[in-house]
Amino acid sequence: MNLHLLLSAGRGPQECAWALARLLSRLEADAVRNDVDVVRLDSVVGDRPGTYRSVLVRLTGTGVEAFAARWTGTLCWQAPSPYRTGHGRKNWYVAARQCEVDVPVTPFTEADVEVLAVRTGGPGGQHRNKASTAVRATHRPTGTVVVVDTERQLSLNRSIALRLLRQRITAGDEAARRALVAIRRRAHDEVVRGGPTRTERP
Repeated sequence: MNLHLLLSAGRGPQECAWALARLLSRLEADAVRNDVDVVRLDSVVGDRPGTYRSVLVRLTGTGVEAFAARWTGTLCWQAPSPYRTGHGRKNWYVAARQCEVDVPVTPFTEADVEVLAVRTGGPGGQHRNKASTAVRATHRPTGTVVVVDTERQLSLNRSIALRLLRQRITAGDEAARRALVAIRRRAHDEVVRGGPTRTERP
């Protein structure tokens, strides 16, 4: 199985981006020892060469859940600053959390759509009011419903309804993808300074 881990230096100083790069190397070395495959999917580089503000990795392997648990939470790299000589602080914190990356695409087939002819309303004369030319279409897997009565022919309203359903489902998938991106961005503001779940040293 596989899962995803987001490592973030948050809004911390440049040393945190440096610490993230060191912690990532330790994570990758630990993964090799535990037969876990690590793939870097995305990264935001820091201001200094070889540093990262954030890195998204995919972990794959039989023991991946237990491995990820050991690398989840507040991680601490404990070492003097390489940029500020004599700076007293030695603990640099990075947040690591599991996250969802991909939103599955909702399949759309006409076989999943229930189409019912319903009485139309509004202007159009007695025939329009009595005839069942409007369409109510329901996408059963998602429960999405549209009603179309813009045309006087049932077949045209049916075609429009199917098109609208497809558009709404696609829009829903896109909204879910944007929500996941927003969650990952918010993670950069949630780095806990102190109380690390794991501490590494040079």
